[in-house]
Amino acid sequence: MDIQLGAPGAITPPIDRGIAAGVKMEQAGYDGVWWPDHLMGWHPDSMWNTDYTPLANYQQSSHVYADPFAMMSAVGAQTETIKLGTCVTDLLRRHPASVAQTMLTLDHMTKGRAILGVGSGEQLNIEPYGMEWDKPVGKLAEGLEVIKLLFNAGAEKVDFEGTHFRLKDAVMGLDPYGDTPPEIWLAAHGPRMLGLTGQYADGWLPTKMSPEAYRSSLDTILKAGKDAGRDMEGFTPGMLGYFLIGPDEESVQRLLASEMVRMLCILMPNWVYESMGLEPPLGGSGGFHDFIPTRVPREEVDRILTRIPPQVSSHYAFAGTPEQLAEEIEAYHDAGLRHLVMWNITGLGDPELARYSFKGMDELKAMVRSA
Repeated sequence: MDIQLGAPGAITPPIDRGIAAGVKMEQAGYDGVWWPDHLMGWHPDSMWNTDYTPLANYQQSSHVYADPFAMMSAVGAQTETIKLGTCVTDLLRRHPASVAQTMLTLDHMTKGRAILGVGSGEQLNIEPYGMEWDKPVGKLAEGLEVIKLLFNAGAEKVDFEGTHFRLKDAVMGLDPYGDTPPEIWLAAHGPRMLGLTGQYADGWLPTKMSPEAYRSSLDTILKAGKDAGRDMEGFTPGMLGYFLIGPDEESVQRLLASEMVRMLCILMPNWVYESMGLEPPLGGSGGFHDFIPTRVPREEVDRILTRIPPQVSSHYAFAGTPEQLAEEIEAYHDAGLRHLVMWNITGLGDPELARYSFKGMDELKAMVRSA
């Protein structure tokens, strides 16, 4: 399959080991390494204990995240070919002018390999830290325009009058490293976000959906790009895929039933649950955007988990043996997928299977490469 494979970047100390892991990803033949941009993780504090996971014996909190741009810088300085990206940042915590400067700096440091993965953001990274959670998609749309203007400013002054961002006589004298500015990839699912992806982005980085939905969404993106007068020939359809990999069906089903894995499914919007005939675990209209893990008591964790059966985990993650997963990836490749970030979360579901999963991921990678 003509498909690029990405790997997750390490986010927890020791940082030097995380940098070494990024270097090893290049040596292992991965095409990209991607870091999440979070201040807070998705698992509630009341869940991070040995009743739910033995990982609590080794890490005191689920909210341990290194800064992705610093990690991109460190790994980029020690590698030569692998792409480095965020999956994803937002333009609520980070002003688009600062993001533009950071990405142009990384563009030079990595000789053109840095990618800005960006999305509308999540409230858990915003409101608890005293920042305003308001109009995230509107701010993203304007922020993308600002970044594009500054990427190409050269010696010119930049003015921009928007609802959320305003520039007057702004400059960005730092030019891109090469002939083109850093790539921008969007994490998009809904219609408006798909339209923005076609209008502004060089790549697409959603989480898992069905191959049919993937193809339909990609068609929406390509049409939006064409309507905006863009050449979409070099556009990269990607996906952030969470992987649960086991040696047999029994182990795979155990992973799907894991409470830690099922809680990750809180990330899915309400309409996904409804399309499966299930009541959204958080109810209401906000869904996961209203979820603040540091405020969820133990009894609420138990209530949420009763509403997330293993079938939801199967929808959200790539789960199976290496052979089964290779077949599933082929279906997405046929739907247009060309860059898959393979995020192995097997150890989260069952730490005893973690060692097997590393071997299984290597087997899977070889199958995808040779198909």
